[in-house]
Amino acid sequence: MPFALYLLGLAVFAQGTSEFMLSGLIPDIARDLSVTVPAAGHLTSAFAVGMIVGAPLMAILSRRFSRRGALLVFLVTFLLVHVVGALTTSFAVLLVTRVVGALANAGFLAVALVTATSMVEPDAKGRATSALLGGVTVACVAGVPAGALLGEAWGWRSAFWAVALLSLPAVLAIARAVPAGTPEAGKAGVLGELGALRGPRLLVTLLLGALVNGATFCTFTYLSPVVTHVAGLGSGWVPAMLALFGVGSFVGVAAAGRLADVRPLPVLVFGSLALLAGWVLFAVTAAHPAAVVVLVLVQGALSFGVGSTLIARALYAAADAPHLAGGFATAAFNVGAALGPWLGGLAISAGLGYRAPLWFSAALVASALVIGGTALGLGKRRPAQVPPSVAAPEPADSRAHP
Repeated sequence: MPFALYLLGLAVFAQGTSEFMLSGLIPDIARDLSVTVPAAGHLTSAFAVGMIVGAPLMAILSRRFSRRGALLVFLVTFLLVHVVGALTTSFAVLLVTRVVGALANAGFLAVALVTATSMVEPDAKGRATSALLGGVTVACVAGVPAGALLGEAWGWRSAFWAVALLSLPAVLAIARAVPAGTPEAGKAGVLGELGALRGPRLLVTLLLGALVNGATFCTFTYLSPVVTHVAGLGSGWVPAMLALFGVGSFVGVAAAGRLADVRPLPVLVFGSLALLAGWVLFAVTAAHPAAVVVLVLVQGALSFGVGSTLIARALYAAADAPHLAGGFATAAFNVGAALGPWLGGLAISAGLGYRAPLWFSAALVASALVIGGTALGLGKRRPAQVPPSVAAPEPADSRAHP
């Protein structure tokens, strides 16, 4: 993999840390800025909404810049809003910085995905995607716990300063190492790319990605009460469980990166079946600490392994929309990141207990399997219904297509 790919991963690490670190900082922010804890929790929702809206929108706007130029604009904006966030004494200003930071994060990730895949061979999109998303998994392992420790030791503002400082070397490295490329405005028009994004294979892949990611975050968001209230472990175990989930996600992304380009269908089918079985087993055995420790690691690996493979398949399926594909893939996965916690919260609020998000995670993966299986069956039958004279030719290497 080109070294510039890992520089992009450094920036993604800083952004992933920012996205997830608020889970341990909300009470401190609420106290310092004189707002309620639920009000401070809107900072997380604002970031999620910004990611969903921002990914396709920023991908479209960035077409006027070279890819390196767009990456630098988004990353510098992300850095600056964290400086403003660290300095402000106004909750309203902090809320605005989270929205702007999410827009910049979404735009960066959208452009970074297509940049990463353009730097490798056409049949290596899965490995490029896994190298880039490794930054998110490392954020889960190290960045988020480190942010929580910084917030506890020196206040929540120190975590914002740390994200800004992490972004600075990434800005300098990207300016020197990422190829400049050319602006996208002169290539296929936006309407042409949007038309290419309407393909059924891509739409199904994006839907599956949203469902699988929704399952992941449905449980990940409420992992703390599962660990403390259901498994009966002390609160000191929570950071360890979050880090263990991050370790599993790193392993899953790394393993999927080696298989997503050559054996995507087995990874998706068997990985999803194992993921479903794991969520069910987790829900049944959540009261047993040993089972929780094992399943947190396993489910982290399976969730991110299947999820990163679906991102790679989306990029393959959107070959005719090279610039907008990353934006729509980013948006779809953030729809899942918003949907999962909302469903889990509804279940808990309805009095179903802290195991309920685990069952909802299983239901979301089961839905993905049903939809994926139906789409696969229809896809296999469709060529038989088309006269040979007009049937589309089969791809040269069917392994590169889901």
